[in-house]
Amino acid sequence: MDNSTLVKPFKSINRWHMLGWLLVAQVMVAFIGRSLAPLGVLIGQDLALTKAQIGMLPAALFLGQSIASIPAGFIVDRIGSKRLLLYLSFGLGGAFMLMAISSNYFFVLLMVAIGGVGYGTMHPTSNKGILHWFQQKRGTAMGIKQMGVTLGSALSALLLLPLAAAWGWRMALLAACALLMATGVLAYRFYRDPPSAEPHEPERKISWSYLKESIGAMFRHKPLVLLSIAAMGLSGSQLILNTYIVLFAYEQLGLSLLLAGMLLVISEVSGSFGRVAWGIISDTIFKGQRLIVLVYIAALSIGIALMVTQLPEGISFWAIASVVAVFGFCISGFNGIWMNAATELVPFKQAGIASGFTLMVGSWGVIIGPPLFGYIVDLSGDFNYGWFFLSFVLLFVIVLLLWAKRLANKETQHNKGV
Repeated sequence: MDNSTLVKPFKSINRWHMLGWLLVAQVMVAFIGRSLAPLGVLIGQDLALTKAQIGMLPAALFLGQSIASIPAGFIVDRIGSKRLLLYLSFGLGGAFMLMAISSNYFFVLLMVAIGGVGYGTMHPTSNKGILHWFQQKRGTAMGIKQMGVTLGSALSALLLLPLAAAWGWRMALLAACALLMATGVLAYRFYRDPPSAEPHEPERKISWSYLKESIGAMFRHKPLVLLSIAAMGLSGSQLILNTYIVLFAYEQLGLSLLLAGMLLVISEVSGSFGRVAWGIISDTIFKGQRLIVLVYIAALSIGIALMVTQLPEGISFWAIASVVAVFGFCISGFNGIWMNAATELVPFKQAGIASGFTLMVGSWGVIIGPPLFGYIVDLSGDFNYGWFFLSFVLLFVIVLLLWAKRLANKETQHNKGV
């Protein structure tokens, strides 16, 4: 009786309107968090940073995200999405505002990491909101919300870089952070949490010992471990492309800063299409064989990375844009296939812990990859050595994926035999 009266006022709320606020918040959070890639060249010039130091900026962001992801999940379960939308907006916006008024590199790095906590909190916050509001069409709703990540990143390169070139990166970032905070206030004002998510189901409590046992089982699952290490290379390569394509095109190929920034937009938009297309390809052409699709993605990316090393200075914008579009389609389009592969390697009841495990391992590629690429470029004075390094990493990824596929096939045959 209580439940029906409690839920009644919420029936007049349009769940698609709630999705709209989650999408707007996701776009703005990505708009600020992903601004480090297009603004990296200007921040580097202002603070006299090496390429490796520029690469540390997105690494710090994703370190903050990795620290935040599990605690944020616990917190959103307790206080809901509505309040966290406000808190994370002010956390990310406030940290990046402090970064924008500082000239001390280590303080800038610290603020980026703290901002990464807000950035990383957005994923469990928005996911929880969708799980609450969408019992049907949940996949569609989640897909729409996920568009906010690449859309925010593309808008950052499309809008923030020209503003930074005109006003300076500090003023542009301060204005963008103020807009993020205003969005957080509006989302808090208009977004609503449902009174209960599936109130008919009792809350399950998982003990620490059960959690340790589950994580230990993931470490013992060799195909999953190999896939997760391979995902480190793929994730790191993806962020290397996003972090350095603007610098590479501007410094080595001689493109203007605005045209170089457009390459990042092209890469991100192509990656969005890639995430959908590779999923369709894996379902239809390869009949659900995700690991072999990842092998093809890595192999194509090697070929394109080697092609990038042959691009001459003064090449036309459209020539490099076509190469970057294919590069982004491959190396930024692998994420959905990776998640599907991880959950399909284990029994269905372990799909959740497998997702968390592979994300935990794979995220270290994002933290390590860009600074290492930048260090190689600093040491050699030539971006081409960095692209050769990326190709070598992806070759190692292919070896790991083929090994994982072989072990997974053995397990399948063994289970069928039993």
